[in-house]
Amino acid sequence: MSLSTSSADRQTYWTKDQTSFWPSIKKKLLYAPLNKKRHNREMQLSKAINVGTIPSRLHTLLLGLYLISNIVYCCLLNYRVMNRAALVAEIRGRTGHLAVVNMVGLFVLAGRNNPLIGLLHVSFDTFNLFHRWIGRIVILQSIAHTIAWAVNKRNATGSLGISEAFRSDPFLQSGLVGTIAMTIILLQSPSPIRHAFYETFLHIHQFLAFAALLGVYYHAKLGPLPQMPYVITIIVLWSYDRLARWFHIVYRNVSLRRGITTVTVEALPGEACRVTFDLRRPWRYKPGCHVYVYLPSISLWQSHPFSVAWSESRSTPYLNLERLEKLPSSSLDLDSPSKDRTTTSVSLVISKRTGMTAKLYNRASASPTGILHLKGFLEGPYGGLESLHSYGTVLLFAGGVGITHQLGHVRDLISGYANSTTATRRILLVWTVRTTEQLEWVRPWMDTLLSMPGRRDVLQVELFITKPKSPREIHSPSGTVQMHAGRVKVGVIVEKEFRNRIGAMCVGVCGPGALADDVRQAAREVVEEGKVDFWEEGFTW
Repeated sequence: MSLSTSSADRQTYWTKDQTSFWPSIKKKLLYAPLNKKRHNREMQLSKAINVGTIPSRLHTLLLGLYLISNIVYCCLLNYRVMNRAALVAEIRGRTGHLAVVNMVGLFVLAGRNNPLIGLLHVSFDTFNLFHRWIGRIVILQSIAHTIAWAVNKRNATGSLGISEAFRSDPFLQSGLVGTIAMTIILLQSPSPIRHAFYETFLHIHQFLAFAALLGVYYHAKLGPLPQMPYVITIIVLWSYDRLARWFHIVYRNVSLRRGITTVTVEALPGEACRVTFDLRRPWRYKPGCHVYVYLPSISLWQSHPFSVAWSESRSTPYLNLERLEKLPSSSLDLDSPSKDRTTTSVSLVISKRTGMTAKLYNRASASPTGILHLKGFLEGPYGGLESLHSYGTVLLFAGGVGITHQLGHVRDLISGYANSTTATRRILLVWTVRTTEQLEWVRPWMDTLLSMPGRRDVLQVELFITKPKSPREIHSPSGTVQMHAGRVKVGVIVEKEFRNRIGAMCVGVCGPGALADDVRQAAREVVEEGKVDFWEEGFTW
């Protein structure tokens, strides 16, 4: 009997790892924070100064090896050369070459359509971390390249020779443009600045990155330099990512018959919005995926990432009937039959913070009905890398709006259980929010989940209200949906589920960094005792 159709008592084999080596690697390297516990919890010097997060142990190891290798490559020179100028020239050539080579990876890892995400099943968030650190290496190498040239030029012609060379030589001017653009990127990208003014930072960052690439291109072309193939590769990869994004935006959201994607924004209690996009063409939804949202009337051309809370397709009869104000009186009022008769809706929950999210919530709440109708665009889906079908026990934690990421998994697993296509026999969803008002964010979808066939056999929901307004608000609707006041005791829940697990166990989390770190620590404490996997969904910037 296959794993996906096995009953609970036939999954005993999968509760244990058959080796102690791999669980030890997971605990001490793959799932380990750099030091004790802190990883995704942001480090804040004050409420206004955020210095970011700490890379995990594995990330630190990989980044350290990469940094050391670049230092070694830069320092492996021919020191037997007696001519100091020749040695400096070799440093100039080595650092310049490495900067261009590293730029290939820098631009690939920044792309939303990075092919390595699907090939390696590594999240965009992880590649974004590597993008930031490789960027710092590229900038330092570019600065070292420029300084090395300046040292030899000054020794040969003096300081006036440097300024004269920059005034008269387009080759040097283009290189200087690239170095200056990169240096400004380095100065405006520290975490406190990036977090405090992210939307402004992003626009400046993209402009400077383009200026740096343009400078490097003309520098290599005018040389001409042997690094030109690398520069062409960067331009091709960057162009592919941009064109792919634009194509999917237009294809999903624009139709000659049906116009542009419509967006319904509903202001919710607890300072959040339920945002539903009615796409012009269908798409393939994957549990745990995310999208990028464009709302021109709110934030012009800016895009923002959000997890997809719900997606469904519904039948659409004759397309023009959707726009008619009265019943058709002749066949001219009807379009000819179309091959595609479905409308795909994608729903998100957007919590009010600053910038675009605050403006969106304020506009919706100021509406007389609390509902806002807009035109917009959706880019995606991206992510959705983790499949939970092979786990007998699935434990999902969510904090605040992080519930949107977990709903798709719960829906998928309940459906799979009812259709006997997954191994899952036990699902526990733990959601922690500040007030009971925030439970309204996903009530329609939660009601749907609770009414699905087979739900009572596999799903248990635990709700934790950290700041209830009154003790009377805390009441459990049923035996399978329990509500509690106070903070969730992550370690207790993980330990309990681990002891009562069926088959292999998966622990997932999407929420604030402090919650994610607690779940990570609890999962690591049991990972060597049985078959337990851990994953977290996050977006650090």
